[in-house]
Amino acid sequence: MESVTPVLGTGLFSLAWLLIAVPAASAAVLLLIGRAGDRWGHFLGTLAPVVSFVLGVVYFADLLGRDEAERAVHVPLYDWISSGTWNIGVGLQLDQLSIVFVLLITGVGSLIHVYSIGYMAHDPRRRRFFGFLNLFVAAMLLLVLADNYLVLFVGWEGVGLASYLLIGFWQERPSAATAAKKAFVVNRVGDLGMSIAIMLMLAAFSSSSFTDVNAGVGQLSTPLATTLGLLLLLGACGKSAQVPLQSWLLDAMEGPTPVSALIHAATMVTAGVYLIVRSHAIFTAGPAASIAVVVVGTVTLLFGAYIGCSKDDIKKVLAGSTMSQIGYMMLAAGIGPVGYAFAIFHLVTHGFFKANMFLGAGSVMHAMDDDVDMRHYGALARALPITFVTFAAGYLAIIGFPFFAGFYSKDHIIEAAFHASWVAGTCALIGAGVTAFYMTRLMLMTFAPGKRWREGVHPHESPLVMTVPLIVLGAASVVGGLLLNGWITEWLNPAVQGEAETEGLIHFTLIGGVTMLVVLAGIAVSFLFFGPQKVIPDVQPATRSPFVRAGRRDLYGDAFNEAVFMRPGIRMTNDLVRFDGAVVDGIANGTGTVISGFSSRLRRVQNGFVRSYALTMTAGAAVVGAIILLGRLG
Repeated sequence: MESVTPVLGTGLFSLAWLLIAVPAASAAVLLLIGRAGDRWGHFLGTLAPVVSFVLGVVYFADLLGRDEAERAVHVPLYDWISSGTWNIGVGLQLDQLSIVFVLLITGVGSLIHVYSIGYMAHDPRRRRFFGFLNLFVAAMLLLVLADNYLVLFVGWEGVGLASYLLIGFWQERPSAATAAKKAFVVNRVGDLGMSIAIMLMLAAFSSSSFTDVNAGVGQLSTPLATTLGLLLLLGACGKSAQVPLQSWLLDAMEGPTPVSALIHAATMVTAGVYLIVRSHAIFTAGPAASIAVVVVGTVTLLFGAYIGCSKDDIKKVLAGSTMSQIGYMMLAAGIGPVGYAFAIFHLVTHGFFKANMFLGAGSVMHAMDDDVDMRHYGALARALPITFVTFAAGYLAIIGFPFFAGFYSKDHIIEAAFHASWVAGTCALIGAGVTAFYMTRLMLMTFAPGKRWREGVHPHESPLVMTVPLIVLGAASVVGGLLLNGWITEWLNPAVQGEAETEGLIHFTLIGGVTMLVVLAGIAVSFLFFGPQKVIPDVQPATRSPFVRAGRRDLYGDAFNEAVFMRPGIRMTNDLVRFDGAVVDGIANGTGTVISGFSSRLRRVQNGFVRSYALTMTAGAAVVGAIILLGRLG
């Protein structure tokens, strides 16, 4: 399938910049107005993404009514860099891929903003919080709407900044401040790969626009195209918390729960998947880079699932599941044209059920006095009926229960993986079973009969402003996959040069049947160990099992980084400091001492006596005369 050349955006599309400008302007007002906006700031902050969502719906409707060849619209804004053969402008590209992200970011983002009105009601810095949320949404919209990699990178860095501000929002907690710095530093590693990739594009194509790169990448040598793809993959690993740059994601749970929902469902961790799919031409030209994407996705989906089995913190279980589910998306993106649309399909449904479950976890925490330990939960189904029903919808969606959202999107990826490689397919199948196990464990420990509440805790359902977003997202978790199945692949294929195909509402395959059996097995094993009749200890028991210890310690990701990078880095820094003090400063100070000593001796000649100066002049004249005389005699 040939790539589509964008058409020039006119009329309504010339105002597409408002999609980004509205939340950006709202963020500026909320962050600069000071305490004068405390009473109404959260309302302005919530209105901004809603306005962008309405605009997104209008643009989506317009694209929907166009012919396929005219659904990629380029909106130039202004020239940014013009030097030599480089002419880099700032522009937007609205096509089938970017508009799906716009609707997800602003739609789910708006619901998270509404939820935050209630969740952050008693926080004295609520206005600032909404300003940071608006900044996050604006940066993510710039990322997905940019028409070239350089402008995309501006949004990319904006997302990193906003995540730093929000993860560390409660910076008075040392753990939150450390988590924010960790996320920022780890993402700098990925950003280094991204920035070098853009430099290579500028050197090879004198441009970073998607159109120019896609048109010229076929002329690159395979090694160079592969290098470009691997550098982009490094950037994607940082933003999407994929192995080996996954260590920041679980610590990011230190931020307020709405931040976790926004990061995991609609913004930051989806950016890496977008980058890979948007760069499909590069990965087609460098097949080895595509294989690397498959390997990273496969390893990460198992990595995250393993961690999810070992955590008692409800938010960290969900964080592990996000790592795993993004791994499925990366696996699909790495498969190539057959998997691009499936990756985005699962990204969208994941946005529904993951936002639903994170906000549901926030509702549980709200009821349990901010306790995140599932060992202190139990019997919450009756106390929190709306939270329970909506969370159950998200649970059934993520495990791939028939006709729920994840059933359609994830099963497509597993089947595509088997067709590409039996190794990748088997790993994806195992991941489905493990996902069913740890998510069932979460449901049983949180909602099944058997109170383990701490003294003084009186669970209660959240207010309407928090439960309405849960209901909407719960409904999307139920019917989202059903409504999008089939349509979304046809919609996305032209934009990503995809070849994904889907069948009807009910299409039984052997792989699908085996997947369902594996999921049921995971549920059964979870009931066996964590069923209503099982005693769940109030504290985490010590274990001699190396497998359990590894899961509790995030498969030693932090220990590895500390041993391989942090400690050697500290030693190298200390050695450099000593070298600087002993050698560099020694040379500089020694030179100064020598010159100072010589100067102090030379200074004695300047004694202020005229006779000394006359004698010096006479001696100098005698020396000069002698030299001249010797020269003539010679």
